[in-house]
Amino acid sequence: MPPGMVRCRSCRTLLNPELEVDSVEVPDFVPLPEVAAMLDVQPEGVFCDCPDCGRELRIARKYLGSKVACKFCGFGFELDPRHPRVTGSPVYASCPGCRDELRFASKYLGTRVACKHCGAQLNILPLADS
Repeated sequence: MPPGMVRCRSCRTLLNPELEVDSVEVPDFVPLPEVAAMLDVQPEGVFCDCPDCGRELRIARKYLGSKVACKFCGFGFELDPRHPRVTGSPVYASCPGCRDELRFASKYLGTRVACKHCGAQLNILPLADS
C-alpha cells in the first residue's frame, strides 16, 4: 500500500485523489499446507461386564485396582487392570477436537486412530498411564 493512502472509514472511498486505486498491488493468496496434529488421548475408563449378573458397567479409570460394586445387582468385585475382564473390554474417552465421546476396543490402546466424528488424528495412550 502506498504511503499516505487514506480511505473513508464507512464507505472505503479513496480520499487522496492523487493516488489511484490501480497503484495498489494486491498479492496473490497462497494457502499454507495444513499440518496434521496428533493429539494424545488418555482413556477415561472402561466398560466391563459384571461377573454376577453379566450387565455392562461403565467404570472410570480411577477405580482400576479398587473394589467396585455393580449398580444393577450390588455384587462387589475387584477391578484388576490385568484381569481379562478389563484388558479385553471396550474403553471410552473424549475426543479433544470435538468433545464427543469415543468408545473403542482395547486393542487400539497405544495406537494412532482417527475420531469418527471430526476426523482428528488421535494417539490413544495406554490405560495404565496416569
